[in-house]
Parts: sequence; structure tokens; C-alpha cells
Amino acid sequence: MVIKPKVRGFICTNAHPHGCAQSVSNQIDYVKSQDWPQEGPKNVLVIGCSTGYGLASRITSAFGYGANTLGVCFEKQPSERKTGTAGWYNTASFHQAARANGLYAETLNGDAFSDEIKASTIEKIKDKLGKVDLVIYSLASPRRTDPDSGETFKSTLKPVGKAYTTKTYDTDKDLIHDVSLEPATQEEIDHTVKVMGGEDWERWMVQLGEAGVLSDDCKTTAYTYIGKELTWPIYGQATIGLAKEDLDRAAQAIMSKLSDKSVQANVSSLKALVTQASSAIPVMPLYISLIYKVMKDEGTHEGCIEQIVGLFSQCLYGNQPIYDDNNRYRMDGKETNDATQAKIKVLWDKVTQDNFHELSDYKGYNTEFLNLFGFELKGVDYEADVSPLASWD
Repeated sequence: MVIKPKVRGFICTNAHPHGCAQSVSNQIDYVKSQDWPQEGPKNVLVIGCSTGYGLASRITSAFGYGANTLGVCFEKQPSERKTGTAGWYNTASFHQAARANGLYAETLNGDAFSDEIKASTIEKIKDKLGKVDLVIYSLASPRRTDPDSGETFKSTLKPVGKAYTTKTYDTDKDLIHDVSLEPATQEEIDHTVKVMGGEDWERWMVQLGEAGVLSDDCKTTAYTYIGKELTWPIYGQATIGLAKEDLDRAAQAIMSKLSDKSVQANVSSLKALVTQASSAIPVMPLYISLIYKVMKDEGTHEGCIEQIVGLFSQCLYGNQPIYDDNNRYRMDGKETNDATQAKIKVLWDKVTQDNFHELSDYKGYNTEFLNLFGFELKGVDYEADVSPLASWD
């Protein structure tokens, strides 16, 4: 079939297998082009491994340090008539490349929040790896079922304390407009923390530790976005921000509960990028379009793979980590510094429907959005008749 993107709102409902393969190949090539020290992870577990920062972490582990990787994700496989998800194709391409380089690569497909997947992961580690020395937690989901109570919680993207009105950009209608959001109830806050907070990360690490599959001095990190003034009302100081703050609590709990293994747990704050998750958050498409304009003009723009390479080489396994007061790794400084934010604020105040495409880099934003699903990548023939089928084996 000839596969063209089918975009509905902030999601693309199909994916291109050859385009996803090209995206993975591009990231591998970037990682291989870097200078890597000998010291690094040997066996890595990536929870949320199939797209975005999680996929970049898996690629960096494998092709930067030669690590064996076990991944966990929840993706839909293709059929003869329908494409699979982008994450399915990304994983298939990663498996092929890793194994061609003599590296172990296997992925469990299922609900990472469930204890069943945790148990299966533990058995796989025991069977294939023995122990892991790095655990990456990079899940993004709108809902989570608590393994203890069986209750399903759903996250909410709302401000906390008071209503909030701001500019946003409707990608479907190509329209700058105001959006007003009512404050979250306490129940909505609590539910968002249950889904997007640190409870599941902590649960993973405790169960891995109790099963004896963590190496001494194992490292673990969970990814977050903090942002600055323009995004705080809907992100940092909103329901999602409170959930992300719970990651800080979880990091301390993990180190306390696994002190006998000297586990090092840190939250990593990364820059704003086009991801499937960020596209759904009010304000973010407009904000990201503007920061892309500013940071590309400054020569400081980075994508997922550049950010993660920096995190590994500088913070996780480097000698120049950047910490904040909460012991988080900070890789977002090129975005959140005062000078760059001042430039973005000027554009934010100026932007209107008439000048949006002039002041922003929406073209870059939209291209990266389509790239997530394997579209608009150089070197891919999108007029070709291709099979949607792809295997992880």
C-alpha cells in the first residue's frame, strides 16, 4: 500500500514503516558519530522504550556504550490492511540494527503499569541478562490501573488553584486563539498524580530490587519537563506539574528502600520537544513553535537524541553533571536560561493569527510531528508501494 499520514487533532492514526526505520537509522548514525568513553551501562532496562526520549535512551545505550537492552512498551502490531503504531516500527528497526551489531535486544509488549509485565520483565532479565545496571523510566500515558486496588485513574491537564486563560494554537484549524481552563478539583489532582507521578517508577524499582536483578550501584532516572514562566500555569504549576513533583519524592524513596544496593535515582529535566504527549497539552504547540524559532536562530536547538546523548555522556556517565536544588539532572538549560526565555516572551506577546507563521517555526514543529510517525523524512520514497508488516523477531 501507499501510506500517507492521517492526522486527527494532535495524533496521527497511522505510521510509515520505512520512515520509522529511517528515523531510527538517523539516530543510530548520530550516536555512532560521537566520542564515547569506555565506562557506561552494560545491561539496560528501558520502560517506555519505543518513541521519543525512551527510544533515544535505548539507542544511546546500545550504540554509544554497546549495552544489551530490554525494553517495555505498549504498541499495536500491523496487519496486511492496516499499519501498526510508530512505536512498533521503531522497535522492529531497533531490534534489527542492534542484533546486526551483536547486541541483545528484546522487547515486552504490554501494560507497563501492571504487575504481570513487571514479573515477566524480571524473569526475562534473570534468563537473558542476569542483572541490569541502568533503568530508564520514560512512560507517558493518560490512564493507569492501580495493581493493588484495580481502580483505573485518568490524568487531567488543568491549572491548579485558579482558572487560566492564555494563547494557544489549534493545529487542525491553523488558528491562534485564547483557551480558558477551569482549575482542577482535588480529585483530578490526585488522579493525575496516580497516573503521571512516581508511584509506578518506585514500584518497578522495588520489585526489581526484591527480585535480585539490580546490579550494585545501579542507576535509574525518570524523565520530566519543568519549563519556565510561559508554561508554568499549564505545566509546572498545574496538575501535570504536581504529578512530576511526585517523581522527586519517588527518587528519594527508591534510594532509601534500595540503599543496600546503593541505587542512584535522579529525575532528569529535559527540554520541550514535539512528542505525542506534548502535542496534546494546551499552549505547548504554540510555545514549542516559538522556542524552535529562537533556539534554531541561536544555534542551540536539540532533538531527543541530542538531549539524551548529552544526558548520558555528561550526567549519567560523565564527570560534569548539572544538578538543581532537588538533585535533578538539568539538561534544559539552553531553553530555560533567562536570555532565551526573554526572546521567547517577546515573540509570545507579539504573535497573532496574522504573523504566526512569520514569527514561529511552525514548519519545523509540524515536520517533527510527522517525523514521529515516520513521515517527511529525507531518503524515504513515500510514493512507493510498501508492506505494512514488520516483525520484532
